[in-house]
Amino acid sequence: MATNNNNNENNNGKMSVEEAGRKGGEATSNNHDKEFYQEIGQKGGEATSKNHDKEFYQEIGEKGGEARSRQNSNDNNSNSNNNNSR
Repeated sequence: MATNNNNNENNNGKMSVEEAGRKGGEATSNNHDKEFYQEIGQKGGEATSKNHDKEFYQEIGEKGGEARSRQNSNDNNSNSNNNNSR
């Protein structure tokens, strides 16, 4: 028998954490505009900069660069495979 995450029968009629988060996110999105998200993003960035040092940013920048490099490599391989099939 397959389970249905949207079915509350197995959860005593209670909403799952995932469902509550999704509904809350949708409600927030419907109630706020672009400026709201820009403001909370700015506040989050400021809080992060207060709580982390230069090494933190170097580390996440390096990880991001490595991930981007892998993504570009995969994209290039995919494109060359598409070109070879013509």
